[in-house]
Amino acid sequence: MDLWVNTFLFGILPYIALAVMVVGSIIRYDREPYTWRTGSSQLLRRRQLMWGSVLFHVGILFLFMGHFVGLLTPHSVYQHFISAEAKQMVAIVAGSIAGLICFVGLVLLMHRRFFDARIRQTSTFSDNAILIILFVQLLLGLLTVPFSLAHSDAEVMLRLSAWAQGIFTFKPGIANYVAGLDWPYQAHLVMGMLIFLLFPFTRLVHMLSAPIRYVWRPGYQVVRSRKLGAQNG
Repeated sequence: MDLWVNTFLFGILPYIALAVMVVGSIIRYDREPYTWRTGSSQLLRRRQLMWGSVLFHVGILFLFMGHFVGLLTPHSVYQHFISAEAKQMVAIVAGSIAGLICFVGLVLLMHRRFFDARIRQTSTFSDNAILIILFVQLLLGLLTVPFSLAHSDAEVMLRLSAWAQGIFTFKPGIANYVAGLDWPYQAHLVMGMLIFLLFPFTRLVHMLSAPIRYVWRPGYQVVRSRKLGAQNG
């Protein structure tokens, strides 16, 4: 890969993507708070939606936490407890399981959205586009598994971790860490940054406002007045 292209994709684009995601999300929440939702079509093919949604969200939650902890935890923190090679194998096994769960869920959601005429009519271009992008990203992530198994010395994992940590520590020359890596890794990174760029403009923003407050919110009971019912009757 050309040096300038590599520097832009892995040394400059990460900061652009993060800035757009953070600033764009804040602006959207401030100016268009009522668009901060996923939209609902749960009355249509509800069973398929339930299974697809549960599998997808469980899988992607574990993938997100695995990437976050795995990439941003310095080697010095865990080297006394587990070797880099063993950590890579744990990441491969756990990531493969979570990735397959997420993949099955996403396929169910895509089949429901693309092959049901009624649901297609309620879908926007961004709804369809983000599903396809997530599908490609999952495929790329799963495609890195055999490449990781071929690099059992954990060199690639350590280089990716150094790159990710370098972004947040503003370390110069971070693009050099991922230069020359196999194309699935680089494509996976670029696609991830594309998702960050699109984040504020799609339904993905709903992940920032998980309905945790509903856990302790007091219940409500709707009571219909008999008098009102008699009058309407």
